[in-house]
Amino acid sequence: MSIILDHVSHIYNPGTTFEKRALDDISLVIPDGEFIGLIGHTGSGKSTLIQHLNGLLKPSSGNIFFNGQSIFDNDFKMKDLRREVGLVFQYPEYQLFEVSVIKDVLFGPNNLGMKTLDAEVAAYAALKSVGIDESLLDVSPLDLSGGQKRRVAIAGVLAMKPKVLVLDEPAAGLDPLGRREILDTIANIRKEQNITVILVSHSMEDVAQYVERIIVMNKGKIAMDDTPQEVYSHDEELQAMGLDIPEITRLFLRLKKEGYRLPTDVFTVDQAYEAMMK
Repeated sequence: MSIILDHVSHIYNPGTTFEKRALDDISLVIPDGEFIGLIGHTGSGKSTLIQHLNGLLKPSSGNIFFNGQSIFDNDFKMKDLRREVGLVFQYPEYQLFEVSVIKDVLFGPNNLGMKTLDAEVAAYAALKSVGIDESLLDVSPLDLSGGQKRRVAIAGVLAMKPKVLVLDEPAAGLDPLGRREILDTIANIRKEQNITVILVSHSMEDVAQYVERIIVMNKGKIAMDDTPQEVYSHDEELQAMGLDIPEITRLFLRLKKEGYRLPTDVFTVDQAYEAMMK
């Protein structure tokens, strides 16, 4: 289920005084099964980019291919793309609107035309995978906590059985424990279901210990695209873009420059402890 962006640009309000180039000649390949962190400061183009992945926005120029076919071909079914590429917005309130949790999660499968039993099985399985207790099934999703709303919004997308899960700032606004729990949940889902996950964030620390590839965006362009270890080695360049590597990683980079034989792919305190004990 690879996705290819071929020289994609997007301009908001073209030809007006409010014209803004949000994406500038983006070429990108997203293969099956990767866990990708999409990083960038506010206004870097992250949210605009991910809305192109399932056809919510149309590029001003360039092309997008899904499984080898342009999504703008006349015979391409956009509904299939939006089933295969599930997008969870930053603010779950934008996706929660039914009177109860279970009805909200059932909306997607029902809209796809799944049989009643299949839809219910998919919905219950999705809710279980994100850790929503059965006692909350008949509760209004708007009465849930922020973390619970995020989980229900994710379940609503998972119930449609996507092959690609895109999450826009899923940990934004949560306390440290809530961030860790939601990111752990996402990592477990990816492992259990073997799907592609694109995790959008402006926080390098949030994605440091989870992803295997980091794409850094800056001013509508891809500034870096590599492993976390390689990306985080460019500390000064990242800071110039308004980003920051984890404190523990910065410490190990500094120690290595001082001559200590230490790894630099250290992103958490636990990893630092293990590295220093060796």
